[in-house]
Amino acid sequence: MQTVQAILGDAAHVQATLSPLIVLNPDLVFAFGPSEALCNLAPALAECFPGARRIGCSASLAISTAGVEQAGCVVTAVRFESSSIVEATVRLESRETSYDAGKRLGDSLPREGLRAVLLLCQGVGIRGSALLAGLNAALGAAVPVVGGLASRKEGYYQTWVLDDSGCGSETIVALGLYGGALRFGFGVHGGWAPFGPVRKVTRCEGNVLCELDGEPALDVYRRYLGDYARDLPTVGHFFPFAMLDRNHEEIGLIRSMLSVEEKTGGLRFGDEVKPGSYLRMMHASTDKLVGGVETAAASARRMLQAGDAHDGLIFMVSCVGRELVMGERVEEEVEAAVDAFGAGVTIAGFYSFGEISPAGADPACKLHNQTVMVAYLDEIPESAG
Repeated sequence: MQTVQAILGDAAHVQATLSPLIVLNPDLVFAFGPSEALCNLAPALAECFPGARRIGCSASLAISTAGVEQAGCVVTAVRFESSSIVEATVRLESRETSYDAGKRLGDSLPREGLRAVLLLCQGVGIRGSALLAGLNAALGAAVPVVGGLASRKEGYYQTWVLDDSGCGSETIVALGLYGGALRFGFGVHGGWAPFGPVRKVTRCEGNVLCELDGEPALDVYRRYLGDYARDLPTVGHFFPFAMLDRNHEEIGLIRSMLSVEEKTGGLRFGDEVKPGSYLRMMHASTDKLVGGVETAAASARRMLQAGDAHDGLIFMVSCVGRELVMGERVEEEVEAAVDAFGAGVTIAGFYSFGEISPAGADPACKLHNQTVMVAYLDEIPESAG
């Protein structure tokens, strides 16, 4: 497997900047960057790489081997030696059809030889957990699915996803990876620490948490935030919730607060919560968040069954909330992922409105907030597998 990467900061020199990628004659091209820049770049990618599968999405920050990129698009070309890929796309008609969209997407991927799936979808106007439930129903739990929800720097509204047809605001794209030579490993982790008591969800409506232990959720949240509550809703990224099982044990899922419902006393999360479930508040430092990257990368490495990582691709998706917490130290997340696999690897990815990965003992993919997902893929001779 070979990879070549470029960062396009100037739309006037696209052909020259992409020329080393064109020479590679890639099978796959990733592109991540600001909404307008990505949409403007899409026709050029189609012209330069007519024989390659093209996937990507808008991002508040794009991730490259050189670090994080805010203004330009990061384009990564991949050429496989013997593995094959299949791209499948659906359009989401409405939030209410999210499950059906996931089912149709999964059904459109051939099952024979399917090793893993990379998934990108819009970051707003979607029920992420329902989408993944439909995808899991189609694929089963044996096929790992990783990816993320598109984002943007300007706020929580329209995002874009790139597929072979160009950029769309209602696009969901899945890339199936096939072949016995393919090595694939992944991990997801947060790095947040719990504090305060466990609380029961006594009323919720979709992704709006209405009550905790019979009390308006916003009142509980404000009480435990103390002086920090004056900075709501922005401060919500710094204090997400861990989702717990009936035994009050963490299940590897975190929910981030997006906004407050002053009239009803509710908290609007990045995805759905279930009535009767349990939550606990969390907080973190930059060092602990970087430690979360190291833990996720270590999980990915443990899945590689033969040899060390070599000249492969790291696909990394981290949450925009982590970006806000880390500030100028956000580059350290990327550095930690690269260090985990060593020199010679290429890293591509983005900061998202939600991360997609299995977690814990459950092999089915889940939608996460405030986590980092690190996946690694390369190829080895089948005789050495």
